[in-house]
Amino acid sequence: MTIPVRNIYYLLLYAWGHFKSSGVIDVGADQSPDLPNLLSKVLNDGIHRLLRRGLDRGYVEVTEETRSPRGKLRLDVMTKQQTMLRGFAVCDLDELTADVLHNQVLKASLLSLGACADVEKGLRHELMTSARRMAGVSSIRLSSDLFHRVQLTRNTSQYGLLMRVCELVFHTLLPDAKGGGSKFRSILEDETRMSALFEDFLRNFYRSELSGYSATSEIMPWFAHADDEADLAYLPIMKTDISLRSGARTIVADAKYYKEVLAGGRYELKVRSDHLYQLSTYLAHVRKKEPGQEVSGLLIYPTKDQSLRLNYRLLEVPVKIATIDLGAEWPEIHAELIELIEPVAEPTSAKFDHMA
Repeated sequence: MTIPVRNIYYLLLYAWGHFKSSGVIDVGADQSPDLPNLLSKVLNDGIHRLLRRGLDRGYVEVTEETRSPRGKLRLDVMTKQQTMLRGFAVCDLDELTADVLHNQVLKASLLSLGACADVEKGLRHELMTSARRMAGVSSIRLSSDLFHRVQLTRNTSQYGLLMRVCELVFHTLLPDAKGGGSKFRSILEDETRMSALFEDFLRNFYRSELSGYSATSEIMPWFAHADDEADLAYLPIMKTDISLRSGARTIVADAKYYKEVLAGGRYELKVRSDHLYQLSTYLAHVRKKEPGQEVSGLLIYPTKDQSLRLNYRLLEVPVKIATIDLGAEWPEIHAELIELIEPVAEPTSAKFDHMA
């Protein structure tokens, strides 16, 4: 699937909860040829802003030898190393420094992108220059667990988007055997990562753009009984992608990121049965749990140059199966997503229009 870089960035911003209407233009999405260069520009511009206002600093515990004791004396070390004979005390103290984890992650990401063959030469030079400006920050080796250890507060919220960019960069950079640096792996080909991204995008989009609705992912209880209650522990977790609620209306939406929307042979394309079974199970439990609600279901797939709108009533529950063309202009995507939940006019028949 080929998606314009501007639209990919919109997806990322919504999925990460950092959408701002002018954000894409401000970072030059239209001037970036692809995602590696866009992410590099976003990261570099963000760090320039941080450097202008001053990098965040935090207290880090250090141990030092000093002639002027301060902090906590380390008598055990002083006795063992006999530092008093040399006129030194050993102290533990908290030092206010910019050499904290979130700054270390930023610097390491700059260096990684600066060595990436997929980033334009001029931008690579800017990335390395920005890394050098973070002279008081240690160079570290990135690992996936580091991103979970970063703790941001309201005062460091400006780091939120940049940490997300750094994490995506870490997971998509691959060693380049030929050049010795690294190359970007297309995230569009990673169905696992894109599936999670598309789900987060839709949930946050509807939470932000659909007035009067709540949009959450919820774990629903199974309406099940067993002779031995211990058997119930083996039931899988039933978790919706998106549960939309407004007054007496509940919509259960499942986001599916697949290269091929329909399954089956060339001349007998069908709705994917496992997707339909899963959604039907959700809907049955919602009806049982909320008998007074108007319940409906939605299966939604991202596509390029393909439109699918199928409408059914399964056990008297309205179910819609739809695609969203992520190759279209953003205003069209925005309008389509809203129309899926609040249509301007009820469709009179299901339609399938496939454009080669």
